[in-house]
Amino acid sequence: MRIAVVRESHPGERRVALVPESCGKLIEAGFSVAIESGAGAMAGYDDAAYRAVDAVVEADPQGLVQSADILVKVNRPTNDHGRAEVDWINPATIVVGSLMPLREPRAMAALAERRAIAFSTDAIPRTTRAQAMDTLSSMSSISGYKGVLLAAAELPKYLPMLSSAAGTIFPASVFVIGAAVAGLQAIATAKRLGATVTATDVRPEVKEQIESVGAKYVGIELTEDASAGGGYARELGPADQSRQREMLIDEVARSDVVITTALIGGVFAPKIVTADMVRSMRAGSIVVDLAADGGGNCEVSVPGETVEVDGVRVMAPLNLPATVPEHASLLYSRNLTHFITTFADGGSFQIDLEDDIQAGCLIARDAEIVHGPTREALVSLAEEVPDE
Repeated sequence: MRIAVVRESHPGERRVALVPESCGKLIEAGFSVAIESGAGAMAGYDDAAYRAVDAVVEADPQGLVQSADILVKVNRPTNDHGRAEVDWINPATIVVGSLMPLREPRAMAALAERRAIAFSTDAIPRTTRAQAMDTLSSMSSISGYKGVLLAAAELPKYLPMLSSAAGTIFPASVFVIGAAVAGLQAIATAKRLGATVTATDVRPEVKEQIESVGAKYVGIELTEDASAGGGYARELGPADQSRQREMLIDEVARSDVVITTALIGGVFAPKIVTADMVRSMRAGSIVVDLAADGGGNCEVSVPGETVEVDGVRVMAPLNLPATVPEHASLLYSRNLTHFITTFADGGSFQIDLEDDIQAGCLIARDAEIVHGPTREALVSLAEEVPDE
């Protein structure tokens, strides 16, 4: 089977779906690999590096997609940004990438109309066996790390405690909201930089994980379970939301840096930090909303921008993994390679819907949306009544 890689056309995207290392492994497994010229350049991988592992480098993206048995992507295929990738896909082409189906259900419907077989790696179950294929976790870890660096660069004080002849500078206080992969990495990074770190999560079972990476856990006693399974959280009920808000008011006000990472089901961001909470922070403090891709956890966040509220800078960066393109591409590529080779047989990808990994991340097949949550999202869109 032929695996095709095209240059990512989404604005600001610098990653590539497969790096030369992975191309070599896939070729050894019996696949052929073709990549668009320049696809890896912004991530530090030039055409010569791909040719060195016997990948074919081609200049025509349309021809590449049309020739593909498997199309691998970082972002979903699109007909935007000067390309018609969706229209180029042939029936029965296997599409593998972080498709974000619940955020982009109409795009999934378009793939179904092309009769593509679409697997979304951000929907891969969070199990031990699937861990090496989980692109969402790999990219979230990068976001948590980079988010702390952004805060440190903007904060008008040191993160660590420093002692000198001029006296002692006390450490900055960092409060992390959400302790999934991004949150845990943010905690660990802030701790390594010397900050005093506190963290919370609606899932009390992560208290031990928070403490294991050096933070103090704060939380509330929930009246109902907030775990959605698979390492994800679900939205709190009204009573628990009220009690959580009271706890957050105190923690946010005393923090120099607040980093939010909370997503419902790994997709949508609940509004947790209110405008009043932001105003309660000292001037010069920083909020980094790492859930901006899902809409943002902070009431005043503007995804993709930095705003200032009463002297507090609220940063809502998008697609942080693309700002670390070399290693982000390397990890993402290894995830995809594990996914493909796990189900490979003599250079052919075997579809096995009895397998829990494939069954969990298959979005479209035979002109139908087969992923239940995506199907429900499309129904909800169809039922929406336009404003008059």
